[in-house]
Amino acid sequence: MNGLDTMKRATLHTLGCRLNQTETAHLASRLISKGYRLVEFGEPTDLLILNTCSVTQDAERDSRRAVRSTLRHSPRAFVAVTGCYAQTGMEALRGMDGIDMVVGSQFKMALPDLLPSPDALSKLPSSRILHTRRIAREEFVLDGTADFDCTRATLKVQDGCDVMCTFCIIPFARGRSRSRSLTDVLREAGELAAKGHKELVLSGVNIGEYESGGAKLVDLIKLLELLPGIERIRISSIEPTTVTDELLDHMAKSNRLCRHLHVPLQSGSDVMLKAMNRPYGVEYYTRLIERAARLIPDVCIGTDLLVGFPGEQPEQHEATVSLVSALPIAYCHVFPYSARPGTPAAKMAGQVPAATVAERTANLTGLSRAKRLTYYRRFIGRSLPVLFERPGKDSERTGLTDNYLRVRISSDEDLANTIRPVEITAALDGLALGHLLSSTPSGTMPLPLFA
Repeated sequence: MNGLDTMKRATLHTLGCRLNQTETAHLASRLISKGYRLVEFGEPTDLLILNTCSVTQDAERDSRRAVRSTLRHSPRAFVAVTGCYAQTGMEALRGMDGIDMVVGSQFKMALPDLLPSPDALSKLPSSRILHTRRIAREEFVLDGTADFDCTRATLKVQDGCDVMCTFCIIPFARGRSRSRSLTDVLREAGELAAKGHKELVLSGVNIGEYESGGAKLVDLIKLLELLPGIERIRISSIEPTTVTDELLDHMAKSNRLCRHLHVPLQSGSDVMLKAMNRPYGVEYYTRLIERAARLIPDVCIGTDLLVGFPGEQPEQHEATVSLVSALPIAYCHVFPYSARPGTPAAKMAGQVPAATVAERTANLTGLSRAKRLTYYRRFIGRSLPVLFERPGKDSERTGLTDNYLRVRISSDEDLANTIRPVEITAALDGLALGHLLSSTPSGTMPLPLFA
């Protein structure tokens, strides 16, 4: 029997957003340091850490299903549930058979220290609850460095939100806005660069609100650009009211900040935006997107749309279609409205029939596909630098441009974690095809495998 056979096995399973995935990567690193051997979700295990989502009822149902499926093949597994559902649905989880710990948002990142030691790990007679109604608003740090098995690493810089949209459960699940210590962000970023990650994706609930010691988001980006080994910095979803002129100006001239903005719109109707308690109107959003497109060459602009919000009339849906059609938006993430208990929108009159929501969702999804294809076709015949990921099947190689085009080529070279120029020759739905122009890599470093 080798050493691996005697180590306790741990499974981590994530539901929901990129931020959850980033936090799970941190938890995984901590578990390894405590002597656990990580195994894939679905394999026999001694410990399950489930990082949950509560954005939709489907996500909550998936969380419960994940617990039950794990206990079927590993009935003695210690089960710790954390994440947004653990914060908002604590009572429901407390009463579920087989859950040993329910860990709310205040204690989430301390979870590895709250577990029994691997040698003492065993089922508890009843669930242990670690939960507070309020979540501290102080600046925070994250111990250790997250492990990623890809060329891009996600760097959490902020958590929580103060906006209080009427449809959103996140302020209740994650608390109010707070930022990660600047020195701690730079510390982890340097360690991720040393591991070979060439691109950092900055993540948070409302990252445009980042502030630490007087440093704003754009100041953080400028400091990250100075770190050796970091060739790209990408901003994840950012609220329109936090996209500053300084940020746009810097994106226009930087050779490291990716030309990619994902700016949620939700609706093209001022009536709907007011009902949603969104802190901007159509005119403000239009000016912002048009300025970004004018200032930043070839910028990729994405957005979120919420379909079927209570009271949405046909003319308000059509206003969204018209606005998205007119703006230089490259793609849309389209979400059918889902009522969340505890949010003001759940009590609003005028709930839209499910069939109507589905029809409007399909309409906007089709529009998104058309706009994305149009955006991709702009680059046929042009050369773009592509950061390649791990090899696909046979000679298939895929990667991303800084302006968020997914590119596929055929090559026998191992291109993983190199940035290489590619001439774009064709465009499909969400995929550009091309061929390699140079055999000279920009440099490569080995990446750690996620165990």
